[in-house]
Formats: sequence, structure tokens, C-alpha cells
Amino acid sequence: MAYDNTRESLIGNPADASNHPKDKSNAVQRRRHRHNSPSVDSFPEQNGTEPHLLESTKEPTFRKIVIVVAAYLGVGSFSFFLLRNQISGKKTNGLLDALYFCVVTMTTVGYGDLVPSSSLAKLLASTYVFAGMALGGLILSKAADYVLEKQEMLLVRAMHMNEKVGPAEILKEVEVHKIRYKCLTSLILLGVLTVLGTVFLLVVEKFTFVDAFYCVCATITTLGYGDESFSTTSGRIFAVFWILASTICVAQFFFYLTEMYTESRQRSLVKWVLTRNVTCSDLEAADLDQDKVVSAAEFVVYKLQEMGKISQEDVTAILERFQNLDVDQSGTLTTSDIVQSRN
Repeated sequence: MAYDNTRESLIGNPADASNHPKDKSNAVQRRRHRHNSPSVDSFPEQNGTEPHLLESTKEPTFRKIVIVVAAYLGVGSFSFFLLRNQISGKKTNGLLDALYFCVVTMTTVGYGDLVPSSSLAKLLASTYVFAGMALGGLILSKAADYVLEKQEMLLVRAMHMNEKVGPAEILKEVEVHKIRYKCLTSLILLGVLTVLGTVFLLVVEKFTFVDAFYCVCATITTLGYGDESFSTTSGRIFAVFWILASTICVAQFFFYLTEMYTESRQRSLVKWVLTRNVTCSDLEAADLDQDKVVSAAEFVVYKLQEMGKISQEDVTAILERFQNLDVDQSGTLTTSDIVQSRN
């Protein structure tokens, strides 16, 4: 009974009243009421199970990101267009070259086919690249997350195409395996962008297969040697969109890959913590109030510390807060304690 009470207080899972004989009739009525009442699936919008509603809450933020990026590229393109005579290299169209130069600078690809040749242009490019790195790291990654989340929903739907799986089940599976699906989705998109860039360079820029693939790899990794680049008008129009998408996609892929590895390590640690033998020294360490007895709450806290989910500093701070609220020093909190602590 003590264990059940402690468990209830920790996870808020009170025993079902229908287990008691005197409440059987009430339990039957409750079950009948639930059976006759509209199901959860009838009101998906009230339970957060509709994926498109979750996506709609992120769309305003995504629009803001698009506006910020458009403004950034617009101001940069206009500035470099005014300084087009101070930029040397392979040129096609003044405004297109300025936009292309902005994208290459912002993503730190730096082919070297267009370079600033005056002091003013160099200072502007130096400022622009730092702003672009901040924009890419803080803003564009959120946009990439939004796109990948939409794509991973499509991926999970495709995986369960022949099964009768509702939106709630799909959303639950996405949440459980969130990092894994994001990593897989970004890998698929990266593969598509790699093939798309290679084919475009083969057909439009007339590269050989090796040179096209080499240029794609040098671009998406932001290596940008500069011996191969987009030099035609149509090539640079394509490059403006493709470079942005591919460089962000490869960055997100490696980010999710690292996160998936970390998550795997964390799961292994949790499994080890829960299955290893408990020793007497563990009991001493778990005994927070030093009363020679370890309660369920103390054991939970100790195991959470071992899993790295909370630290000793967190526990100490929470205990100090508890002691400050426990005005009568009874070891429990009551309404009177709360009222007195406010005075």
C-alpha cells in the first residue's frame, strides 16, 4: 500500500475505482458513458492528433523566416549590384550575379568565380558573410526543421500505406522515433539534391560526370575549391536555390546523425542503470534524508541522477525550496505551509 501511494504521488496514476466492489455500478456507468460518448478520434483538433493542425501553428514562423531571408538576400543583392563594377570574375547578368554572389557568400561556399576587388566591396562581403552565417545557423535551420517535419509525415504515411493507420497513430510514431525519421528524411533529400545537382551540371553546364559530382560534393560540403562552378545564366538561377537547399540539408543531416548517436548512447545508459545490481553503497547514496531507509521517491531521484536526467545541484535546489515551504518542519507540505510561506 505504501508503494502504491508513493507511485500515485509520483506519476499521478490513481487506482481505478472500478476495482472496488462498491464502485462497480459506477464503473459500468462510466464505461457506458464513454462508449456512447463521441470518441477521441471524432475530435482530433481538440486532442492535438491532426498533423496538419500542428503544422499550421508553425507556418507563421516559417513565413517570417522566408521574409527575413528574402530581405537579407534582397538588400545584399541590391548592394552588390551597385558595386558590380568592383566585383571581378565570370559574369552573366548584373542582378543575377549579385544574387548568386550573395548565396555563395552566405553559405560560405566561396567558389572564387566572383570576388570583390575593391576595399568597399571586400568590407561589405566580410560583413555579409558573418550575417549570413548567423542567419543560416539561427534561422534557416528552423526552416529546415519545418520542411523535414512535413516530409517525415509523408515518409511515415508511405511506410504504412497498406495498413489502416490513422493520423493519431502516425503522429505518435513520428514522435517516438522523431530523430531517426528526421535523419532518414534529410538523408533522402540530400540524395535527391545530389542527383539533381549532378544531372543539372551534366546537361546544362556540360560537365563530365566526374566533374559534375565533384562540383556537387565541393558545394554541399561548402568546400568550394572554385575550379568548377556554375557559369551560365540558367546555371546560376538554379544555383541560387539549389545551393541554399543542399548546404542546409547536409548540415541538418549531420546534426540529426549526431543527435541520433547521442540518443542511442542515452538509451543504453538508461538500460544499464535499470538492469544493474543495486549495492549497499547505492542505498546510502539514494538515502537523501539520511534515515537509513530509501523510499520509492528517493530511489526514483537517485536513478534519474544516474541516468544524467537531473544533477545533484538540481536535487539540492529542489530540497532547499521544499524546506523553505515546509514552515512547520513536518517533512510534508500542507495548505497552511503554503499560506504561511507567502506571509
